[in-house]
Parts: sequence; structure tokens; C-alpha cells
Amino acid sequence: MEQSELVINFTILLGAALVGGMVAHRLRQPVILGYILIGIAIGPHALSLVNDLVLIEGAATLGVALLMMTLGLEISFSQLKQVGKIGLWGGMIQILVTFALGVVVSIHVFHWSISQAVLFGFVISLSSTMVCFKMLMDRGELDSIHGRIMVAMLILQDISVVLMIVITPVLGEGGQNLPLTLGISIGKAVLTIGVAIVIGLWILPWLMGRIGGVRSRELFLLTVLVMGLGAAISTQIFGLSAVFGAFLIGLVLRETRFGHQALAEITPLRDIFAALFFVSLGMLLDPGYVVEYWQLVTVTVALIIFIKFVTVSGIVRLFGYRGGIPILAGGGLLQIGEFSFILAAVGVEIGIFSSQSYALIIASAIITMLITPISMGLVSRFSGRLGLRSRTTELKDQAPLPVSKPAEIVTPIVIAGFGRVGQNIARGLKDVGIDYSVIEIDPERVSDLQHGGTAYIYGDASNANVLSRGDLAKARVLVVTFPDPLAVVITIKNALAINPDIRIVARVHRVREAELLRKLGIEELISPEYEASIEFLRKTLSAVGWKKADVNQALSTIQKDGEIAEFSEDDE
Repeated sequence: MEQSELVINFTILLGAALVGGMVAHRLRQPVILGYILIGIAIGPHALSLVNDLVLIEGAATLGVALLMMTLGLEISFSQLKQVGKIGLWGGMIQILVTFALGVVVSIHVFHWSISQAVLFGFVISLSSTMVCFKMLMDRGELDSIHGRIMVAMLILQDISVVLMIVITPVLGEGGQNLPLTLGISIGKAVLTIGVAIVIGLWILPWLMGRIGGVRSRELFLLTVLVMGLGAAISTQIFGLSAVFGAFLIGLVLRETRFGHQALAEITPLRDIFAALFFVSLGMLLDPGYVVEYWQLVTVTVALIIFIKFVTVSGIVRLFGYRGGIPILAGGGLLQIGEFSFILAAVGVEIGIFSSQSYALIIASAIITMLITPISMGLVSRFSGRLGLRSRTTELKDQAPLPVSKPAEIVTPIVIAGFGRVGQNIARGLKDVGIDYSVIEIDPERVSDLQHGGTAYIYGDASNANVLSRGDLAKARVLVVTFPDPLAVVITIKNALAINPDIRIVARVHRVREAELLRKLGIEELISPEYEASIEFLRKTLSAVGWKKADVNQALSTIQKDGEIAEFSEDDE
């Protein structure tokens, strides 16, 4: 009978995750929010469809271990190099400032102890990687400036989780032995890392080579799974956090030639248990607690949002970004992250947090996650109406915009946006000997342009004042390469107001923006996905033996008849 109940409860959890995820997807929200909400509905505080706390905790623990293991498999120091100073130093400052403000608020507002305040600081210094990634992908802003800044800070936060997990159990010791206990824990962590390095250099390659030689995907997956869970159990026995061991084995495994295959095999299993983890989080929320202590919950949520929004926005502005970029970054990172739940759960386990404090953190975290998509939408609309959006800038202290030529830049082609697409276009124009200028708001890219001797304007192309500095009245072509859909529309409207006769070539992803631009008379619209599909088809037909003339004729017919969707309908 117990086995039957176990199967039924597990089926209910998976079915609930499916329903919640599907509903969230249909409403164009991150599926993680659907998991949490459906968890609230089926949990012991609502419909009580699942009351087996052991099953819930087991599924959640396994999900966390796999989540940390894949984090180790995915983290790369090259990712940090790509995001520049704001990724490394800005991310570190954000964590430290948010942590410090969290400690101050805990002591002076909630009157908590030092240990509780430190743990609360840890909790609110983290944002949700899963919520932010999904939100940015759905909005087509993963490669936008504010998107890259958010991703950079999230990477630093994910890495800092490991140190927080090591420190958190020490906070439960308290008393005069705290420095000694902390030193012992750090020593254990260093020893564990040393053992992991030895295993990674000599044992893992030999073991994975033997398993890979069998050419059995099942055995390979089982090996990866056993190593991850085994490392988690080992570090827990050693007095460290279990998730630290899972992360460590993922990090070590990544450095072997089997890292990519391990990540590919473990990811589907990770996703299933991660879904169960978020469903279980929703089941922990007691709606009755939120109703009874709504004032305390409201104050806590407001303080968290204020601290995180002001901190992130201020740091982004400190690093030279202006206008809507700091606001969008702050609005996207104002929630509490999934790893915060792990820290809070450890706090309850070792006696730092009471059940009431834990309930407050759970409620605040879930509410901030639910608020994030709404806040991003509101900030986007507000920025869009002001013509600021993600690439908007203000003139700092009314100083003149820095340009690489002493006078106004006059070139036949102006490139708005110097990301990967803009850089490739500029390289091609340079190769054929055509002059061009660039309008870019990213300070680090502007620095590269300055050192390279390229004519540029520092600012946001969607700002009419910035566009006028590019002297569009004398330019022949404007190339708009932003990945941000609304920024593209605003830029083109302002450009046409300056020079109605200018030719515009624009990057477009979605149908509604394409239709709007065509109404403005813009016909040169480029969809990266569409162009990629045509090139894939070209190479596929060539690979099956078609002659070049036949391939070109077929593609011409297909493009004329519109048999391949030119713009994505995913967001429609």
C-alpha cells in the first residue's frame, strides 16, 4: 500500500508540474512560476493532494544536487571574461552591497540576531538564474546590454553560492568558537577541493574512459549520476554541504573530455527533478500565513525589492551605463533566487531560522519571483514611452558625446549597435573599402572602437539627440542591429524623423515589429533565424547532390512563395 501511495504521489507531482508549466507557457510566463503556483495549489496548505513530506523533501534534495552538478558542468571562467569589468567587479560589488544592506535591515527592522542577519543577507543577495534566463529568452533580450549585464551578475551569484553554502553551517555554531569553526570549515573545503582535483586529474579520466569504451549511454548516465550523488553524500559526511560536493564533481568533470557529454546526458534528468524542486517550493508556502501576516510579508517584500533594485541599478550606472539600462537590470534582478531556498532550509536545519522566519522568507521569495515578469513589463513600457528602452542614455553632466573625430561624423553608412552582428557588418564594409560610423552605448565596446580608430558616437541610437550627432541627414544607409525589438522600432522612427529618405536595414525577430516597420516603409528587414534556415536548406540540398543552379532556383521559389516562416511566431 505504501508503494502504491508513493507511485500515486510521485505521479501527482509530475502531472502537476506539467499542468503548471503548460499554463505558464500559454500565458507567456516563465514555467518556473507555473511550477511554484501549482505547488501552492496541491500542497498541504491548500488542496492537500500530496502530504508525503518525505517524498517532497527527497525529490527537492535530488533536484538541488543535480542542479548544482550541472551548474559545475556549465560554469566557465571564459564566461566571466566575456562580460568585462561589470561582470566581475560589478557582480562582486552587487553581492557585497546587497548582503550588507540585508544584514542592516535584519538587525534594525526585524531585530534578528547576527547569525540570522548574516544568513538573511546571503539569501537576498542572490537572484533567480532560471527565472531571469527564461524571461530574457522569451523577451528576445538575452543578447541586449541589460541582458548581458544580468547574466554576468547571475554567474557571479551562482559561484558565490558555493562559498555561502560552506559558511552557512558555521553560523549555527555561534559563540566564541565561530572563527575557529569557520577556519575548520574552510580547511575542510580546501582539502575537499584538493582531493577533487586529484580525482579529476587521474581517476575520473580513467574511469570515464572505461565506461565510454563500453559505448552504453545508460551506463554513462548512471556513472555520472552516481558520481554526483556520491560526491554530495561524501561532503555531507565530511561536515560540508551536500550540494557543495555535487557542484565540485560537476566542476571537475567539466575539465575532462567527457564534460559536454555528461552535461547533455544529465540535463533532461536535472530538468525533471528541478521541476519537482520548484513544485515542492510552492507546496511549502502557506497562503494562510501570508493572509495572517500580510503586513509583515508586504514590508519584507518591499524592502527586498527596494534593496535589490537600488543596488543593481546604482552599480550598473556606476559602471557608465545610463538611461533605461540600469532600470531594466534592476527590475530583472529584484527577486530572491532558487539557491536562497537551499540556504534558508539549511538555516532551519541548524537552528538559525525559526519556522516563522522560514515561512516569511519562503513567502517573500515566491512573491518576488511572481512580481519579476510584471516589473520587467512595466519598466519596459515606461522606458519605451520615454524613448529610452534598454539602449537609452543620458548625456552625463551635459558633456558632449565622445567621438573619435573632432567634428560631426559624416559617413555613407551608420551602424547602430556594435554587438556580434554589428561587428561582422563593420568588418565586411572595411574589407570592401566603404567608410562607416558606429553608434554604441556599451562603454567597453566604445573603448574598443576608440582604440581601433573607428569613427563612433557614444550613446543610444534610439535617442533622437544621439542620432542627430551622427548626421543622418547626410548618411545614405542606417543599419540597425539591436536584438531588442522595441529599441529597433524607436530608433527607426527617430531616424525617419531626421531623414525621411534614408535607407534603413533592420534586424527583426517578431511578426508584430516587422508589420509595424513595413507600415513605416521599411522593406530591408533581416531575420537571423530566417537567414539561418535558408542557409541550412542550401547546404542540405547541396549535401544530397543537388547542383548549385538547382539549389538556387529552389531557394528562390521557396523565398518567393514564403514557404519558410520569415519571422518567429513564438511570441505571438
